[in-house]
Amino acid sequence: MAGEMFKIMAGVDMVIVPYRGTGPMLIDLLSGQLQVTIADLPASVQYIRSGSLRALAVTTAERLPELPGIPSIGEFVPGFEAMGWQGIGAPRNTPADVISKLNQTINAGLASPVVKARLADLGMRVLSGSPGDFGKLIADETEKWGKVIRAANIKAE
Repeated sequence: MAGEMFKIMAGVDMVIVPYRGTGPMLIDLLSGQLQVTIADLPASVQYIRSGSLRALAVTTAERLPELPGIPSIGEFVPGFEAMGWQGIGAPRNTPADVISKLNQTINAGLASPVVKARLADLGMRVLSGSPGDFGKLIADETEKWGKVIRAANIKAE
């Protein structure tokens, strides 16, 4: 999906090769079967740091402090941002006090220096906040990627 968005925003033509996971894709990249890819940083950062892979850019809106010499694609393609994210959800009818307690506990865990340092080492950022913040993120990401899906004419198989 990030490759399709890059094609659209940068106005370039490249072949997008779907893979059944990051592992097989990285094997093909490391062996020279692929020339370039957009890979998730936690899976590829060890290869970047060892010099096995050369990072051309990160897909986050800004450079990452952990990889300061690597530019953001947004520096060359204004407005480009593609970041993976994970979140924790609960059933719709979960009581508000339970949601509040879960949110406070999760945010406290994410604020831990040990957790922050480990996630940063993997090239990940902590995005803590309220359930409303998370709902907005989901809505914004759904809208953004829906536009990419429609523009690239992507169909479910």
